[in-house]
Amino acid sequence: MAHRVYGELMRYAHDLKTERKMHLQEGRKAQQYLDMCWKQMDNSKKKFERECREAEKAQQSYERLDNDTNATKADVEKAKQQLNLRTHMADENKNEYAAQLQNFNGEQHKHYYVVIPQIYKQLQEMDERRTIKLSECYRGFADSERKVIPIISKCLEGMILAAKSVDERRDSQMVVDSFKSGFQPPGDFPFEDYSQHIYRTISDGTISASKQESGKVDAKTTVGKAKGKLWLFGKKPKGPALEDFSHLPPEQRRKKLQQRIDELNRELQKESDQKEALNKMKDVYEKNPQMGDPGSLQPKLAETMNNIDRLRMEIHKNEAWLSEVEGKTGGRGDRRHSSDINHLVTQGRESPEGSYTDDANQEVRGPPQQHGHHSEFDDEFEDDDPLPAIGHCKAIYPFDGHNEGTLAMKEGEVLYIIEEDKGDGWTRARRQSGEEGYVPTSYIDVTLEKNSKGAVTYI
Repeated sequence: MAHRVYGELMRYAHDLKTERKMHLQEGRKAQQYLDMCWKQMDNSKKKFERECREAEKAQQSYERLDNDTNATKADVEKAKQQLNLRTHMADENKNEYAAQLQNFNGEQHKHYYVVIPQIYKQLQEMDERRTIKLSECYRGFADSERKVIPIISKCLEGMILAAKSVDERRDSQMVVDSFKSGFQPPGDFPFEDYSQHIYRTISDGTISASKQESGKVDAKTTVGKAKGKLWLFGKKPKGPALEDFSHLPPEQRRKKLQQRIDELNRELQKESDQKEALNKMKDVYEKNPQMGDPGSLQPKLAETMNNIDRLRMEIHKNEAWLSEVEGKTGGRGDRRHSSDINHLVTQGRESPEGSYTDDANQEVRGPPQQHGHHSEFDDEFEDDDPLPAIGHCKAIYPFDGHNEGTLAMKEGEVLYIIEEDKGDGWTRARRQSGEEGYVPTSYIDVTLEKNSKGAVTYI
């Protein structure tokens, strides 16, 4: 198994990392080439604008001298020659700007509709090959185990069926829908004619000025916004995460807000159930005073009501942000499809067909799951270092640990503590063998080590 399955998988993962870096490098080169084309177009536009201003000044100077009775004929002739020179230079720069603009628009269209889609397609095909390779490795793993462990042959047959039912197209499409930003590629740049105010009485063979362009577009600002959208090939925006997720792309922001609203609705339902239970208990105490004092439940009931009001305000605030996002992205026809896929992911860690999903909210009352969801693919091939132990604990009661993410323990067993209880009633622990999971905090006696940076040692 180490040679045929694990060793081959590690070599294949190394090859995939090399191939992925090559595709990303191609994307960066394409982005740099587009930036260079834009700079050339912008320089020619500025030069054209500057020459048009000089031509306008020469036109005004010529008209002033031509109307001045005290000006000599030589001065008028000199001003006329200067006007002809400036007009000719403006025409040449106009032609150069038009050529650069046409070239940039063509390169931009090629970049966003040919080069970048091709790179994304290559990355998608690479990921699909990785999915197929994983299914083959799972099949080989199952065959090896079946030869030496007949007791679990039934489980291994299920793994083989799951590997054969892998649909790489659907899985890769789910990844695309999960990470898509919702941005649209920028449109073509319009031609900006700065020569329309020049009085053309001298030269006849120049390009006529367009009178249909009434507005100007700040090309530098537009391209700058477009460059920031390709996070896969460029740098991500730095800064703290905002409460309304406005630092994220529209589609990712909508998913985050929808996920937060679902969590708040679950919390609101729990508080409402608790309020109903307290009211029933209060009614029982009022009818049977010997069972308890109804007034003792009033502080807990008031706290529950405050929590309900707070959760409702949070839900209303997040729903307003969600409405704002959906108002901006409502014109796209694939939003419903993305929402359906997101709903499918939230049903569990594993889809009905056997595809693995990376959602940590599979159970409301279960142990907390770790969020290991990254938008960069480098972390897929690199193992994280184990967390250092911050203390130890002793099991007061036995725990079976049937749920996913939990750790079974026996009474009196000593475990390492690698993460404290964060208020949800679960503590993350690890055995000496390296097995990790969550255990109920009320089932253990915790002893934390001061200034601990690694695993503790027992005698």
